[in-house]
Amino acid sequence: GVSLNFAWIQLGGLRVGKDESAFNTFTGYAGNVINDTLVPYGDFDTNVVQYYFDAGNGFSAVVSLEEGSGVIGTIDSYVPHVVGGLKWTQGWGAISGVVAYDSNYEEVAGKVRLDVNVNDALSLWIMAGYGTDDNLSDPTWATPAGGRGFYKQWGGNWAVWGGGTYKFNEKTSFNLQASGDDEKNYSVAANVAYDIVPGFTVTAEVDWSHWGEEGINWTDRSAFPKKDAVGGMLRFQRSF
Repeated sequence: GVSLNFAWIQLGGLRVGKDESAFNTFTGYAGNVINDTLVPYGDFDTNVVQYYFDAGNGFSAVVSLEEGSGVIGTIDSYVPHVVGGLKWTQGWGAISGVVAYDSNYEEVAGKVRLDVNVNDALSLWIMAGYGTDDNLSDPTWATPAGGRGFYKQWGGNWAVWGGGTYKFNEKTSFNLQASGDDEKNYSVAANVAYDIVPGFTVTAEVDWSHWGEEGINWTDRSAFPKKDAVGGMLRFQRSF
């Protein structure tokens, strides 16, 4: 099928329309790998009424009223989901954090992230998330009465993601991301990206996942008894 992911209008810091959740965009998603959601860190598509404030000295903030999407993510009343975030950006890197209120579950989730530019070639980052609803192994996850909500989509209460990028030269970079959560779901993704010409990138990636108590990305563990999986992909990307 075809999906419309972005359709918004903006006046100054005010944005209204279809976008991705500030719970992910404000902190900068995760690593520079293709499969960065092997341990999920939040849902994406949503309608928003959002205000972004840039103080001009490295400090910025966002407040976003969001509709969510999907069976468990779309709001079930007139009360929107609410996301708020703060960020401090300097030459050495950045510190950012977001907090989200899920109006369906009446639960709160948050993430904090640290980015460090070690030198011109190496950059590192780490992000930690925590949610008040653990949603442990609940078979009724498809309804708002149980399971993971729109924001806290990792297993259990907490999760951690981290990694970095090393640039061998202007054209070639190595990217790594590792992640894990409270339900013992773990993953590692690594790739090498090569810019053949400006706007044309070839990326070769290898991914490994270990399924814990419930399974990564809500997968039914009874249908897939093996706990480990390895995959790879080769992507050709042309940007215009």
